[in-house]
Amino acid sequence: MKTLPLYVVVLAATIALAASPVVSNSTERYLHVRVVDTSSHELVRVNVPLSLAEKIVPAINHGQLRDGKVQLAGMPVNEVNVKAILEALKTAPEGEFVTVQEKDNDVRVAKERGKMVVHVVDKKGGQRVDVTIPWEVAQALASDTDRNQLNVEAAIKALEAAGDVTLVTVTDHDQSVRVWVDSRNAGE
Repeated sequence: MKTLPLYVVVLAATIALAASPVVSNSTERYLHVRVVDTSSHELVRVNVPLSLAEKIVPAINHGQLRDGKVQLAGMPVNEVNVKAILEALKTAPEGEFVTVQEKDNDVRVAKERGKMVVHVVDKKGGQRVDVTIPWEVAQALASDTDRNQLNVEAAIKALEAAGDVTLVTVTDHDQSVRVWVDSRNAGE
């Protein structure tokens, strides 16, 4: 199975944590990650109670993750003020903001039903990425941060009341990744 760089895993987890609607619910919520590699017949499943993740994430100080926050410095979004963009998008009307259709890639960014939706298709590489980020969780990601940070700890707290939802899917020729939140203590 291909090994992803740590910053990619942290960024994917951050997006996943950001991508669930906030609904009041007292049931324990679980973050699930499932990676299937059809070429090697490998399967990885991660099922973490959000209450556990809330306690562990602030204790990790490795790489870009420090004190419950992901540092975006050094990543492609290094010179983008994520917090300012999220604040601007919060009050923007719903609609399609960006559509790029090229020979090798399609990208679509929209605000739909109170969520930021991002779809990316790499036609040449055969990869597809779908992400949905509700504004409540996105605002938690931007809370109590510097310009180039995302607050993973706050996003986890916002996810604890989340309903069942698929957060991120990534598919290519050999692998599929699914990240979701629900109340089951075991993945699919």
